[in-house]
Amino acid sequence: MTEALIKRLGEEIGVCLPDVRVTGADPVLPSVFRIGTAAAACVGAVTAAAALYWTRQGGQVGARHPQADPDAASPGPDATVPSPDSTVPSPDSTVPSLDSPVPGSDVPDVVTADGPVLDTARPDGAMPEVSVDVRHAAAAFLSERYFRIDGEGMGLWAPLSGDYRTSDGWIKLHCNFDHHRDAVLRALRLPADADRAGVSSACESRTSAEIEDAVTREGGCAAAMRSRAEWLDHPQAQEISRTPVVALSRLDVAPRPGSAARNPLRRDPTGPGRVGRPLEGVRVLDLTRVIAGPVAGRILAAHGAEVLRVGAAHVPEVPGLVVETAFGKRSCHIDLRTEAETLRELVRRADVVVQGYRPGALADRGFGPEDLAGLRPGIVSVEISAYGSRGPWGRRRGFDSLVQMVCGIAHEGGDGTRPRPLPCQALDHATGYLAAFGAVAGLLRRADEGGSWRVELSLARTARWFDDLGRVDPARATSDGTGPGESGPSGIERGGQVLDGEPGPSVDDLLASMDSPFGTLTYVRPPGRIEGAEPYWATPPPRQGEHPAGWATTTG
Repeated sequence: MTEALIKRLGEEIGVCLPDVRVTGADPVLPSVFRIGTAAAACVGAVTAAAALYWTRQGGQVGARHPQADPDAASPGPDATVPSPDSTVPSPDSTVPSLDSPVPGSDVPDVVTADGPVLDTARPDGAMPEVSVDVRHAAAAFLSERYFRIDGEGMGLWAPLSGDYRTSDGWIKLHCNFDHHRDAVLRALRLPADADRAGVSSACESRTSAEIEDAVTREGGCAAAMRSRAEWLDHPQAQEISRTPVVALSRLDVAPRPGSAARNPLRRDPTGPGRVGRPLEGVRVLDLTRVIAGPVAGRILAAHGAEVLRVGAAHVPEVPGLVVETAFGKRSCHIDLRTEAETLRELVRRADVVVQGYRPGALADRGFGPEDLAGLRPGIVSVEISAYGSRGPWGRRRGFDSLVQMVCGIAHEGGDGTRPRPLPCQALDHATGYLAAFGAVAGLLRRADEGGSWRVELSLARTARWFDDLGRVDPARATSDGTGPGESGPSGIERGGQVLDGEPGPSVDDLLASMDSPFGTLTYVRPPGRIEGAEPYWATPPPRQGEHPAGWATTTG
């Protein structure tokens, strides 16, 4: 099933992915939803795309990168990741242009599952083995829970975030950012120092829909619990059902004066093989925060891309997550209110831009997908949203836990009596890995056809894809997937509450450690494996804004 899912993801985006060997099966986590299957499919897709990209650049099957650990498949929890040597060639090396299509190519601008599929295999047919383990992929979906700084975990939920009973059901309030908390309190007509008991009392006298609408009007984030049937009947659900889980389309935009066309994407695949990382030379601008977008940038960095994460001193972050999702990246600060030209200059030299802000937020500042393509012909623009960019909720704020609430996942998990979400932020992580897959697919399509490309994903569309995967037998879904004598974390955190007695998979063999400015970090190693080019993070997470707003001369 998982192998077929990976192939289907490639077909829908117009790329013929290599075979992926999948080990393990659901259930891995305590849920009737096929979380392990979905995790392995998402990880497998981006790993296969990276392998294909690497092979087309002349990566050698069986060759090993100097930094690759020959035992990387199963290092112990005390394993460390060495610092990279400065052996990577400059990304500004002279390379052939990709702005013109490959002679003889005849692929439409938008490819669907029913349309032609681009065959992107190497001329000599050589391909490294690509594999993914279901347990490892599922553990990666819980990476923030296994993450430790000097042995200490991190809190993910603010005091007022969580589920509240209403006069006719349940509402989830997302208050992790102060301005979202303040919006909730304004909507409920509560003072700024209101506590959880006060919020609970205010919710009990109102309907779920009333609270959801009021909080949204105030600029906050809330979600009423809906059943699957109620969501499928909702106009926004019907809107997103008309789009693929990963939507890839071509951007036909005329270059702007002063635009740049940097294309280090095709090295002669018939030339001498070279030992390097799969995405070496690819520059990725990471304009995201929280989980989904940062996960996309993090896995691209694990495959060798140069990822520059752009934040701002005045933009709030979730303290632990901004560290856990930053492995292998560099970090700079840009204030778009006064430094927009600095970001434009970065775009002019980028290959991929990943943005995860509310639809229209960056476009309103001149950084929409068409603007990016005008600044940098050949760009791959990746956009991640909660509910998609079109339809009645097209500009609505949202997070994983809220989408689970509105689309019926939390309703089904709690048998309709109270919300019970998935045992991980599965929509975030799945969308992040799929976004990275879309980015690499866009690079592959660009290499063969030229042009700029747009990738669109939403948590709500990913939730629909989860729903379409079917269910695990409930009798088997209570298993944690671990063997005798093994144990995982003491409890699964669901939407701000830790539920005891729901262990996750044992992951001791999947962990590694790394020194950092924050202390010793323990983390889940990047999932997925490419023969001769295993993913790894060459550098620890940086401090926010640690680096200048410019590209490095080497990747890693």
